[in-house]
Parts: sequence; structure tokens; C-alpha cells
Amino acid sequence: MSIDEIKALIQNFIAENFLDGDPDGELEDTTPLLESGVLNSMNSAILLNFLREEIHVRVPLTEMNEANFRDVQAISKLVAGMVPAPAGAEGAQKP
Repeated sequence: MSIDEIKALIQNFIAENFLDGDPDGELEDTTPLLESGVLNSMNSAILLNFLREEIHVRVPLTEMNEANFRDVQAISKLVAGMVPAPAGAEGAQKP
């Protein structure tokens, strides 16, 4: 899964679940999610569950910090580095 695919999944999830579908199209890759209140403790838990269920990534406690969750771009970069390689893709490079 490419970082662009991950970014699209995360952005769509946040828009649909926390921004009522983002009808004004205000959510961008660099929209400050913590500062704007989009990601609070409850929404962060919901997002982490989505990452675990849909992308098969468990974010360790050590990576749950402001820098990694400041915006869609930062979350996508973190997740892209943790996505399990597809079966039979031994030695394949990560995005």
C-alpha cells in the first residue's frame, strides 16, 4: 500500500467520521488536527482502531505523540512505515 493510498484512507475516514463528511472540503494533508480539536482523546482512539482494523497497523504507545498525529500527512508517514508487507513480498521496499 502506497503512502498516497494510506493518506486517502485516513483523510476520508477523518472527514466522514469527525467532520460530517467535510462538506466544505476544508480538510487538507496539513490541517492541524490536534490544534483544531478534530483529534481529541475519543477520536484518537477511534482512529487508532481504524488503523488496526483496516490497515492492520498497531501504533505503539511510544509513537502516539503530537508530532506523529499533528495532521494527515504526519499520520500517513507514520503508518506507511508500519504497514506489513504483502505475503510473498519478502525484501520489498516500503513506500
